[in-house]
Amino acid sequence: MTGDSPAVVLLSGGLDSAVVLAICRTEGFRPCALTIDYGQRNRLELEGATQISDALGAEQHIVLKIDLTQWGGSALTGGHEVPTGRAIEEMAHSIPITYVPARNTIFLSVAMAWAETLGTGHVYIGAHALDYSGYPDCRPEYFRAFEQMANLATRSGVEENTTWQIHTPLLRMTKQQIVRRGVALAVPFEHTHSCYQPTRDGLACGVCDACLLRLAAFAAVGIPDPIHYRQDGTTSS
Repeated sequence: MTGDSPAVVLLSGGLDSAVVLAICRTEGFRPCALTIDYGQRNRLELEGATQISDALGAEQHIVLKIDLTQWGGSALTGGHEVPTGRAIEEMAHSIPITYVPARNTIFLSVAMAWAETLGTGHVYIGAHALDYSGYPDCRPEYFRAFEQMANLATRSGVEENTTWQIHTPLLRMTKQQIVRRGVALAVPFEHTHSCYQPTRDGLACGVCDACLLRLAAFAAVGIPDPIHYRQDGTTSS
């Protein structure tokens, strides 16, 4: 069901989730954006999410704080060093230290709870597994399993015959294809933030995995990346 149906879109403030928000609208849903402040290093993501939500016409935008720094376990929430300068081929060989334990499960569970109160079984997430398949919670079988769990764990699934769908429109796309789709949908990439360790004045480092994948994608598409990068590859301001 689309048209008047809402859908919850997990909106991090990054490139992928911005494209997913735009796709959600083109697929006929009324997007309700959900941003999770989990204590991530990149605080600029949160500002970007608000700008993206406004620019792409989300019906609602909620920023929810869930502090995952209390137990750390990731370079994005604790004191571990962010990997830099890695070849793209190297990134998918093992689960990286930037993996946040159970992050997508936590995020999808919260999105599911909000979606149920909105009377919908539709949740969108910007996961993709082609360029960078190191994260276990970005696999197709994971999302199928979550859909099955949602149908068993919610009143709407049990009593109202809601069929839950976790929409992953980017899952089989390369980063280059994602950028092309975003350009076609007029996504405001200048408001997106991908860097794992930006400088205090808002510059992307240019050497972490996320920056390298993003830069390679824009270069392949043949358009400049509209965000600003630190030229020397350091992260101090």
